[in-house]
Amino acid sequence: MKYLRINLISAITILVGLLFLAASPRIQEEGASTAAKTPDPPALLSSIRQLTFEGRRAGEGYFNRSGTKMVFQSEREEDNPFFQIYLLDLETGDTHRVSPGWGKTTCGWIHPQEERVLFASTHHDPDVRAKQKEEFEARASGTQRRYSWDFDPYFDLYSSDLSGQQLVRLTDSWGYDAEASWSPDGSKIVFSSNRHAYANKELLSQREQDLLEKDPSYFLDLYLMNSNGSGLRRLTTEPGYDGGPFFSFDGRLICWRRFSEDGSQAEIYVMDADGGSPRQVTNLSAMSWAPFFHPSGDYLIFSNNLNGFSNFELYIVDTAGIAEPVRVTYSEGFDGLPVFSPDGKVLSWTSNRASSGQSQIFLAEWNDALARELLGLSPVEKTAPEILASDLRLHVEKLASDSMEGRLTGTEGAFRASAYLASYLRSLGLEPADEDGDYFQEFEFTSGVSTADQNRLILEDAEGTINEFTLDEDWRPLAFTRTGEISPRPVVFAGYGIVAPAEGEHQEYDSYVHLDVTDSWVMIFRYLPENISQERRQHLSRYSSLRYKTMVARDKGAAGVIFVSGPQSQVKDELIPLRFDAAASSTTLAAISITDSAAQQLLSSENDLASLQQKLDSGDPVMGFPLPSVKLGAYLDIRHEKRTGRNVLARLGSKELEGKPVIVLGAHLDHLGKGPSADSLARDAENAVHYGADDNASGVAALLEIAEWLADREKRGRLSQERNLVLGLWSGEELGLLGSSHFVNRLDTRNSESLQDRVAAYLNMDMVGRLRDHLILQGVGSSPFWAGEIERRNIPIGLSIKTQNDSYLPTDSTPFYLKGIPVLSAFTGNHPEYHTPQDKPETINYEGLAQIAHFMGLMTVSLLETSELPTYVEMERPDDSGRAGLRAYLGTIPDYASGDVQGVPLAGVVGGGPADRAGLEAGDIIVELAGRKIENIYDYTYAIDALKIGEPARIVIVRKGETVTLEVVPESRE
Repeated sequence: MKYLRINLISAITILVGLLFLAASPRIQEEGASTAAKTPDPPALLSSIRQLTFEGRRAGEGYFNRSGTKMVFQSEREEDNPFFQIYLLDLETGDTHRVSPGWGKTTCGWIHPQEERVLFASTHHDPDVRAKQKEEFEARASGTQRRYSWDFDPYFDLYSSDLSGQQLVRLTDSWGYDAEASWSPDGSKIVFSSNRHAYANKELLSQREQDLLEKDPSYFLDLYLMNSNGSGLRRLTTEPGYDGGPFFSFDGRLICWRRFSEDGSQAEIYVMDADGGSPRQVTNLSAMSWAPFFHPSGDYLIFSNNLNGFSNFELYIVDTAGIAEPVRVTYSEGFDGLPVFSPDGKVLSWTSNRASSGQSQIFLAEWNDALARELLGLSPVEKTAPEILASDLRLHVEKLASDSMEGRLTGTEGAFRASAYLASYLRSLGLEPADEDGDYFQEFEFTSGVSTADQNRLILEDAEGTINEFTLDEDWRPLAFTRTGEISPRPVVFAGYGIVAPAEGEHQEYDSYVHLDVTDSWVMIFRYLPENISQERRQHLSRYSSLRYKTMVARDKGAAGVIFVSGPQSQVKDELIPLRFDAAASSTTLAAISITDSAAQQLLSSENDLASLQQKLDSGDPVMGFPLPSVKLGAYLDIRHEKRTGRNVLARLGSKELEGKPVIVLGAHLDHLGKGPSADSLARDAENAVHYGADDNASGVAALLEIAEWLADREKRGRLSQERNLVLGLWSGEELGLLGSSHFVNRLDTRNSESLQDRVAAYLNMDMVGRLRDHLILQGVGSSPFWAGEIERRNIPIGLSIKTQNDSYLPTDSTPFYLKGIPVLSAFTGNHPEYHTPQDKPETINYEGLAQIAHFMGLMTVSLLETSELPTYVEMERPDDSGRAGLRAYLGTIPDYASGDVQGVPLAGVVGGGPADRAGLEAGDIIVELAGRKIENIYDYTYAIDALKIGEPARIVIVRKGETVTLEVVPESRE
């Protein structure tokens, strides 16, 4: 495609004349062959050979999807001096023209179904024959004109069949329409055009109108349309020439080059396929152009004149533009327009290195492994169809690498990971499984909340004096607050804001006795009384969460709730952190937190905040009371930050089986990203990458190996499918099962069928990389089918397996189970590196992971081939209503893989944390905390909720069969 623009700067015109498909022959060195006169180092390119020889010049060769054909342009017609489009059969060498034969043509592309060819042509120009004659006469006169590309406004897009017949005109607007290519699925065409400048010429300034006459390339922008020419949409609007667009092989991205406004420089850019998120990949302050994606999507190849104004060489750069570009060619002159073959093993490009000095097409073998090494990218090697530990290691190291940046949903790292996965599944021959015919299923989600500009909190006293509090110093809205204006309202103090019924020996607790809070702000302490008995704390803790207290205030008619920590709480931050809860919606009540000093201003000198809290903490009843001398008004403005996540979906099976319930095998691809997060267990993570090798690169790697193993069985006729398999790689698991929930909900509402009619069973793999003593299979209680099948499929493997009936799990199986689908989830247990930057590839047990993948693969085969499908069993859901968010921090890491053990076994403890200082160790089983018997994780969570920060608590453990009593001093999480 014509990436170099001809503009008003004479230097660029000379550059194009010298380099781009130069017509003037160079002086041939004595003894030169038809290969390169200055051979390239054999590192990245080898076996270099010239592909085209005929005609005055040739270039822009693009492969078809199977790599068996190439479309290119060449000047080789006796009666036409301009480029025409030709199709070359790379298996036979046969070549024929597919363009009309007159006029100018450029930019050929072969449809992914390999039935049609796309190109730009001016053959409808009424003066086309006269222009051809004029060009011949100029050449015959001996006047050598500089080569230039004139951006002829007669250029329109056409397609023909492979023989050059059945010509169809796709665009018909005045202006230059060219540089086009089809999307990988053939549904879209991206191209470059300046049609908007011609269509709105009267709106241009006089300077712009003059520029359009002299340099129409200045107005070129990128457009996207449907393959039939409908649905036209402009993608870029920046001043200067945008051109040469190509889709990535997975169809997710578009690369192109953008010239600076004065045309002196060009850089490489990448954007989403819909035109969103444009980003600059190179920043070389030179002429960088003609980018093309490697099939993996991990890096691009392009041309650049960094090594001399008249010397263009090929370079590669990673798609994110992180690494320094790496030089590929070393031949004086022109090397440009590079293109990878679909398998990434061959590079085609245009060069004037031929002995004749003409620009022709060259081929060479490409060293992808070295390219990745030079760019700092993880290697991608073709793995064997068997499930091997070495292959699993390759996938884990790729996914848990620095370049993936922790794979946080909605970030570039997660998009890179999903592109890698889609590319790999495509290479196995698996079809896309999204209902839109894509490997990607996108969903929008709220990634966080922040305070916007309009937040105000104003105190009005009895004299009418107005005092405004400072955001994030004196006060802060809660993430779940209602937004908008709250006119000045009275304030009522309601102690701890707890309403708890009588229970056993515990009396009722009611902070609202004889207190009217209608249409008022309610000021309450955050937690629960500090100096009451542990048993009383256990009773009140479930009614002390922020959400629960807000709900109570709302039901009593309050207009808003004000949370204050109080001097006795020993918190690190008096203001409640602004944390988004993906699983919870906002309330209809205004909700804010204020500092102790701000609360004292509301109370005035009549009441002392510390004294009030001390009375309440002793357990003595303290009646609430109104604050008659103050009113509080506010404007609450919360900004919900939106991002896009995407699942990767692929299908193994046939169209004949469509309509039957599918089996879904899934694993979540996301993790925590970089730096500290609410879910990180690293106390001071700073900007460290949370690699997530076990969580959950291990499950994803196992899924890829199973997919390859099954695809190989299918090709060899060893898979007798009764139903199709859908492979789901979920995003957003760490944020609340977002991706799997989106998949389930979208599928469930697609038509009148229930989800049970569409999905027969779901198999999940989450954290399966740390096999020690046994594999844990969870969700066994969801169907009677599992027990016997687990036994049969483990016979050839011999894993030590523990089963757990619980089907309400904190992983992607739960959205399926809640819709009535039998589930089985594989897990190898928690560990001290869980949710820390230390969860790295070197910690994985790859041999154990291979065994698990083999076992889950056999379970998948069983479900695909059986005529008897699993039946669903509905289990009682654990009651966690009213549960408070954990305030206290002990630093224990529960071992969820320990099976049906009475108590909470520990996989480890966080170094330097309270549990570590108390003497707890991995393998200990917690059976009692602060007087509360601990039988399961729910008991343990409630017990932690009730602990007082800084107050020693008795903890009883079982260690190697012996009961041990220790003392732990909880710290504050906040």
